[in-house]
Amino acid sequence: MKTTFQLVCIIFTTFMSFSLLATDLQVGEYAPNFKLQATTGDYYQLSDYKDKQVVVLAWYPMANTRGCTFECKSLVEKGHLIREYNASYFMVSVDPLDDNRDFAKKTGADFPMLSDPSKETAKAYDVLNFMRVASRVTFYISKEGKILKIDEDINTKTAAEDIAKHLKELGVELATSM
Repeated sequence: MKTTFQLVCIIFTTFMSFSLLATDLQVGEYAPNFKLQATTGDYYQLSDYKDKQVVVLAWYPMANTRGCTFECKSLVEKGHLIREYNASYFMVSVDPLDDNRDFAKKTGADFPMLSDPSKETAKAYDVLNFMRVASRVTFYISKEGKILKIDEDINTKTAAEDIAKHLKELGVELATSM
């Protein structure tokens, strides 16, 4: 006979396994368009990159947390590896813009960090988890706007190297001016 604690653990583990599945979007589908404000004050939307560049959206749970700091610092320190490709990359969260601005300043982010405080884009990408924050998922979106890859297995300490590796594997062209 199981104890109440064991039953609670089983239920919680079962719930977690279902609720942490990050997205129902599929490779080959068109990525949802978005228009989000960045830490720079500028707005970015996916449709602006159509026929121009691949877009990498790295969703992260929360600014100023340990794993997210590792991921951001990786992109700061090794972002040159990503910039070798004809791709634009962004970190995205549902944090308020001011939280992301503080986070960008603390980490020295030299790339746009997007805020989705309404959570509309997170819902469209199906990354909003049961904690009402984004799951850590990276989307690779073609110039045509189709999803090339969905990476749900993120190593925060090697995020930049892994993104560059995936861009190479996906056959993304090299940037013309570096």
